[in-house]
Amino acid sequence: MGKKITDKVTWVGKVDWELKSFHGKEYSTRRGSSYNSYLIQDEKIVLIDTVWQPFDREFVSRLKQEIDINKIDYIIANHGEIDHSGALPELLREIPNTPVYCTAKGAQILKGHYHEDWNFVTVKTGDTLDIGKSKLIFVEAPMLHWPDSMFTYMTEDNILFSNDAFGQHYASESLYNENVDESELYEEAIKYYANILTPFSGLVTKKIHEVLGFNLPVDLICPSHGVIWKEKPTQIVTNYLEWANNYQENQITIIYDTMWNATRKMAEAIASGIHEIDPAVTIQLHNASKTDKNDIITDIFKSKAILVGSPTVNNGYLHSIGGLIEMVKGLKFKNKVAAAFGSYGWSGEVVKQLNEELEKCGFRVANQGHRSLWVPDEVEIETLRGFGKEFVSQM
Repeated sequence: MGKKITDKVTWVGKVDWELKSFHGKEYSTRRGSSYNSYLIQDEKIVLIDTVWQPFDREFVSRLKQEIDINKIDYIIANHGEIDHSGALPELLREIPNTPVYCTAKGAQILKGHYHEDWNFVTVKTGDTLDIGKSKLIFVEAPMLHWPDSMFTYMTEDNILFSNDAFGQHYASESLYNENVDESELYEEAIKYYANILTPFSGLVTKKIHEVLGFNLPVDLICPSHGVIWKEKPTQIVTNYLEWANNYQENQITIIYDTMWNATRKMAEAIASGIHEIDPAVTIQLHNASKTDKNDIITDIFKSKAILVGSPTVNNGYLHSIGGLIEMVKGLKFKNKVAAAFGSYGWSGEVVKQLNEELEKCGFRVANQGHRSLWVPDEVEIETLRGFGKEFVSQM
């Protein structure tokens, strides 16, 4: 059954408790997620977004328990990605002529996904739809996080339907932010930003200031994943402005992979040196072959500096490090310092290679890095502690 949000708005989405990965296993979702769809019943009846395709029949069946679907006047598709639009084919098989409001890019993407020429009505920023006591105001939000993305604002109820912006992959039977664990919610919100929205931070800032410039009151922010922001709803807007501004905390993250523990010992010794010279800094160590890659990305996002280490294997670094570097490259982190380290037996090219890759990722590489021959002994451990201290001073 749906859940009433206001007298006119009902949540009709799906909570997916079993979801453990997303975006083709590129994003871990240990706390599940939700696909939020909203039904507005004013003088006109409007459906905002649907749910992921595997739940399409369930969604339509449950929607019929709320309303005669033939009475739906308009469908709003804020974003064409299949986790939001996946139930449209099933729904529109039954109500095929219902207008689908979306951006011009949205119409292109929906046609590309489903190869259907539905009754598209394309909108742009500032366009409105009168639905009775309320109006819907459309705001294009390209690349937050797809070219077709848009927000829909509902007057009278003062609701911003923000689609992926301000969302979290977080399953809960509670609709609202004040009813869930605050620390868990923050973890999922910053992880969502770090892994999905970081490359578009400039656009995030610009779009938020544009929306704020409309001077519209906001009582609720209703994203398409996770909980609704009801208590102090604009707190997440403040967070986004902070995260979009080359965010960093007093944290250094050390990422490595290892074959016979030589590189692990290097990482731990470097961490010891960093802590000795700067006890206040938070240090995170991650074995890239064992730690969830999205958690590593989140820690990189939070860090002012990172160090990356690998043994040299077949004249290169281990694949877990290579895969992570490719992810980092696409996220375009800014204003962060980096250095490389690694163990080797005979060739030892990895440190130079990693420094080159870190520069391509946009990091300022602080030094030439450090190589250790075979497994570091106590003398080399002290050298590595010194390297950690030197790295901090070079930052």
